[in-house]
Amino acid sequence: MGIKRRHWGALAAAPLTLALLATGCTSTSDAPAEPTGTPSRSVAVAQVCAKPADGPANAPTGAVTVDPAVVGDLAAKTKSSPPNTTFWLRPGTHTLESDRYAQVIPKEGDSYLGAPGAVLDGRKTNEYAFGGTAGNVTIRYLTVQGFVAPQNEGVVNHDSADGWVIEHTTIQNNSGAGLMAGARQRVRASCLRGNGQYGMNAYKSGAPISDLVVEGNEITANDTDEWERRQPGCGCTGGVKFWAVNGADVRGNWVHDNRGAGLWADTNNNDFRIEDNVLEANDGAALIYETSYNAVIRNNTIRRNNWVEGRRSADRGDNFPFATVYLSESGGEPRIPARTDRIEIDRNVLENNWSGITLWENADRFCNSPANTSSGDCTLLVKDTARCAQPTIATAPLYADCRWKTQRVDIHDNRFVLDASVVGCTVKCGRMAVLANYGTYPDWSPYRGEPVAEAITSKQQNRWHDNVYLGPWSFVAHDPSRTLDFGQWQGTPYQQDAGSTFQPQAGG
Repeated sequence: MGIKRRHWGALAAAPLTLALLATGCTSTSDAPAEPTGTPSRSVAVAQVCAKPADGPANAPTGAVTVDPAVVGDLAAKTKSSPPNTTFWLRPGTHTLESDRYAQVIPKEGDSYLGAPGAVLDGRKTNEYAFGGTAGNVTIRYLTVQGFVAPQNEGVVNHDSADGWVIEHTTIQNNSGAGLMAGARQRVRASCLRGNGQYGMNAYKSGAPISDLVVEGNEITANDTDEWERRQPGCGCTGGVKFWAVNGADVRGNWVHDNRGAGLWADTNNNDFRIEDNVLEANDGAALIYETSYNAVIRNNTIRRNNWVEGRRSADRGDNFPFATVYLSESGGEPRIPARTDRIEIDRNVLENNWSGITLWENADRFCNSPANTSSGDCTLLVKDTARCAQPTIATAPLYADCRWKTQRVDIHDNRFVLDASVVGCTVKCGRMAVLANYGTYPDWSPYRGEPVAEAITSKQQNRWHDNVYLGPWSFVAHDPSRTLDFGQWQGTPYQQDAGSTFQPQAGG
């Protein structure tokens, strides 16, 4: 599919929700544990992995019964039945034939219901559980585990068919991605746990995915194969990874303890609403929104993220403000239809993460540049990649439209809390930032020098305002060398955080 990696530049309420107290879960990473104490906040999260819902104890009227004692019974009965058949899997462990490519190929409108205790197990032999191109397939109340999909491929909905509904399903302990996605897919009240690469990989070759809903799920402990360590810079991990999705609602999920980022939207995504989630204790950023457009990020609880990757970056001497919410070459664009024409980040609580929000633009990353890690992709404003070259790229409108721009980002009414003793740090862990690098590459680039840094800092309508800061926060503007205190951040020329309050001793 072509892996695309975030690039720092040359500068080195949902169904099945239960109340969970703010300090009720601890990270499984190697970061220091947060001290116990009085919870600062109580929130509702999708605690579905420990308490999965039971499916029907008896076969629904007209359903085809599948016997776990018969190897391959599910695939065989699916093949011999007409479209729109309902299959009821008896309690027990169901298996496929031993061929690595053996899988269930649903027909249009098929439904699969697991009885209490029904498991489909790949036995570390089969690569895929459910594949094919049939639409409108439903999977409910089933555990799918033990499949060995290759890197970047998925176990359930392997071929990214459209209209699938995955509900009350546990997809766990598989290689690759537990689940792929197609257009109009609904993933609700499910447990995506302990998969080797992604919990879900929302990618479809040849066409963007539209109208995707991810609601009320628990997405945890994914990337067990640690792909970023095996292939440094691959950008190929996350609790959920989204590629070229046009229209997504991601709400009411509990995304926690993933070894990379929690949620990562990468390359020409648009029109996201990321609301009412709990994003916590992920080794990397809670949320990365990269080379993408138009989003609302609202009412999320974001805590104890980025302790592993942020600390690792600081320990190696990297001065980049490694962020918990990271916007890379992403912004609002009114010319691209969506439910908003900006990126709005509001009414979130960020508590004891490694740093806060970074708005970043890599001056060397643009359409047709060798430095564009989304190789082969251009912005949604330019259809012909070849036009982004000299001499035309230096003239309007291509000068603006050949680059993904971090613009029209409105950050307001959030609460940022940092207790450095909880995070276990003294420097580099409490930063907000809006910055770019000094453009140097390629030699025909019209963006060399400081124009991109000046634009993202003061000309592209990026605003912080009406926020609350508790703890020793600092601010970075223009480039990593410009670290500011709150007064400088609010003053000329930056004029950020009008109406905000700052209490440096109140975070801990």
